[in-house]
Amino acid sequence: MLLSLACALGLFAVLGQSQNYPPADSLPVLSELPDPFLRSDGTRIRSKREWESQRKALLKTVLHYEYGELPPTPRTLKAEVLSTTAIEGVAGTEQEIRLTIGAKGGVSVQLLLAQPEGEGVHPVLITGDLNWGRIKPEIVREIVGRGYILAVFNREEVAPDNATREGVYRLYPNYDGGRLSAWAWGYHRVIDYLLTLPNVDAKHIGVTGHSRGGKAALVAGATDTRIALTAPNNSGCGGAGCYRLLNGRCEDITAILKNFPFWFAPHFNEFIGKVDRLPFDQHTLKAVVAPRALLSTEALGDIWANPKGTQSTYSATKEVFEFLGAGERIGIHFREGGHEHNLQDWKTLLNFADIQFFGKGDITAFHTLAFPDAEQGHTWQHPAK
Repeated sequence: MLLSLACALGLFAVLGQSQNYPPADSLPVLSELPDPFLRSDGTRIRSKREWESQRKALLKTVLHYEYGELPPTPRTLKAEVLSTTAIEGVAGTEQEIRLTIGAKGGVSVQLLLAQPEGEGVHPVLITGDLNWGRIKPEIVREIVGRGYILAVFNREEVAPDNATREGVYRLYPNYDGGRLSAWAWGYHRVIDYLLTLPNVDAKHIGVTGHSRGGKAALVAGATDTRIALTAPNNSGCGGAGCYRLLNGRCEDITAILKNFPFWFAPHFNEFIGKVDRLPFDQHTLKAVVAPRALLSTEALGDIWANPKGTQSTYSATKEVFEFLGAGERIGIHFREGGHEHNLQDWKTLLNFADIQFFGKGDITAFHTLAFPDAEQGHTWQHPAK
């Protein structure tokens, strides 16, 4: 699993400084998880002040090869409140809102906003999973009862979960990014609206989502620094999982691109059978979130989502957080059970958010690893070690 100096220099010789991105066959083989501290000239960053430029360079590379760029930021966003009702069992209200994004009718998106009563501002958790149905009442009560606003939008109204060019693709006919980037853009537009509300705590905004929604939430958090906490749930391949390190009968690049090619950049299929030529892995995308907070919630029975490989990307990403003095801002949590986003997952997220936003609670449980025998996947360490 050693990454040779020759391979490292070869990678950056082809990537270069010119923003040119060669095809997969022209990239060197990197058997271990690529070093996120390596710059495009083959040298490593040494100080925290160099991270922001490195972060941006890594993000551009990931977006180019894997997800595609996000759509443009629209000039207009309108909101219409359709109804307001009391939330049963907790002091709060739920509003149904219709967001219209962009000119000439734009993209129309349903948004549900569950809010605690009372003065002052509240932290917010956003998910795009409304297309799978309303969040269960006991979860809404838990979130609102703990003083959080819950924003739930329908990402499939932003872009359909198929290859048809509706939603944002109709708004921007030349846009060719994948659905995960388009859905991440939807999270950003919801934030645009939330920041117009007087009861929203702009410094404490978190995003989450389940499965493909978790993949989208991770891309959203990586591409918008207004997001203070990114928390994908059971996001697996193309999310918090790993392309290089596969354990058990889990989803890999071949399976995901066979079934869902439209989630990704059009040329990402060049890496089928060639994941060791990827100049990054999913720890790279997760590292781009640093030093903002990051939590992965995983299920031990969800083998398809590669929980052991996700632990490996967590360990690699933690090197970046520790380098930035933010080791307490990254966490991972494993529960028993399968592929779902249940009340336990949401409580775990709320506990982590309380630690990150308000210093309430103990981070120790979020550094507990479920697979002591898992392959680490990298030999490099952060530059301060």
